[in-house]
Amino acid sequence: MSSSLRFDRGHTDDLMAFLMASPSPYHAVATAAERLEKAGFRQVEETAAWDGTSGGKYVLRGGAIVAWYVPEGAAAHTPYRIVGAHTDSPNLRVKPLPDTGAYGWRQVAVEIYGGTLLNTWLDRDLGLAGRISLRDGTHRLVNIDRPLLRVPQLAVHLDRSANPDGLKLDRQKHMQPIWGLGDVEEGDLIRFVAEESGVDAEDVTGWDLMPHPVEPPAYLGRDRELLAGPRMDNLLSVHSATAALAAVAGQPDTELPYIPVMAAFDHEENGSQSDTGADGPLLGTVLERSVFARSGTYEDRARAFAGTVCLSSDTGHAVHPNYAERHDPTHHPVVNGGPILKVNVNMRYATDGSGRAVFAAACQKADVPWQTFVSNNSMPCGTTIGPITAARHGIQTVDIGVAILSMHSARELCGADDPYLLANAMTAFLVG
Repeated sequence: MSSSLRFDRGHTDDLMAFLMASPSPYHAVATAAERLEKAGFRQVEETAAWDGTSGGKYVLRGGAIVAWYVPEGAAAHTPYRIVGAHTDSPNLRVKPLPDTGAYGWRQVAVEIYGGTLLNTWLDRDLGLAGRISLRDGTHRLVNIDRPLLRVPQLAVHLDRSANPDGLKLDRQKHMQPIWGLGDVEEGDLIRFVAEESGVDAEDVTGWDLMPHPVEPPAYLGRDRELLAGPRMDNLLSVHSATAALAAVAGQPDTELPYIPVMAAFDHEENGSQSDTGADGPLLGTVLERSVFARSGTYEDRARAFAGTVCLSSDTGHAVHPNYAERHDPTHHPVVNGGPILKVNVNMRYATDGSGRAVFAAACQKADVPWQTFVSNNSMPCGTTIGPITAARHGIQTVDIGVAILSMHSARELCGADDPYLLANAMTAFLVG
């Protein structure tokens, strides 16, 4: 298989740069779009009429992106090969009335987004990122990437039970970060954000802002065989999918029996039910419009969907050496062992035997090792965009990912080689 990806740490170095450039879902899709533009893709507006021309195209909506490459001469009923992921990560989100504080401390009121490990946000230097909405209907990305906020932990002298009994955090009382001293002033935070963004505070009518750790990703371990960093669940998959789609688009069209697609959704961490989530109509609408733009009929749409396969890529659990009993006794995915196939017979993951065969074939073609993940029967199983995508669009879906430790922490841990292996498997899958 021809590919622009090479087996070295260059891919992982690039992932680190991607993570730093993407402190919010809005930045993640902007960064992915910039990379696709360099590969020859062009943005199409949802409000404009689409044509049936070949080449790479993408749609941006909020924190979601759908990109696809139409080979020259593709028929209207040509099936799709989709790699799906999500752009959001569990974190803290700024409330509509953000200015709060007490006892001379100025604080920022936040909500808890998704199933974040609260203790991992304590005593970290945090920046602030996201987007602001302006009076004229436009949006402006915000990235204050310097130490600005901090959620201070209570000293052990004032909580002697913290070590023997475990730390107990109240989501409302204990997670509000400090960002300065003085009296609380209504509108203070947004005035600051507006000034940092070079706009008039009176023009800011809405915001979607979130703290983020400013510590950069880093190689870890004696031989630098591990990677520690923020938001790898699930920007690791978004980055690999972007790289794979760009690589496939650079191959001769004669080698592409499918239309390759990347779909990266927002709001997976809280259920995917939004206009930019996997449970919304975005993906299906894009695929249908692509069929119809090539003069296709509903029959062509049905044929295309019937032959479509989606790889839903999300991080999974590597066996934890300190908690091995929490894992299935016969399924122990290890880091740097290649991507994992995620299986759950209750369809928390969408993989079945047929999907396993598709994924195995892609890994064999790419010469990539792979592993299988199954949850311990005594532990609740998480889920992904996979079952939602399969059920909503009626397309075969396979759940895969990379095995990591510290999932949903503010700083997660993976094998330094696994992102490259995932991207190569994705590339082979998209080629077909």
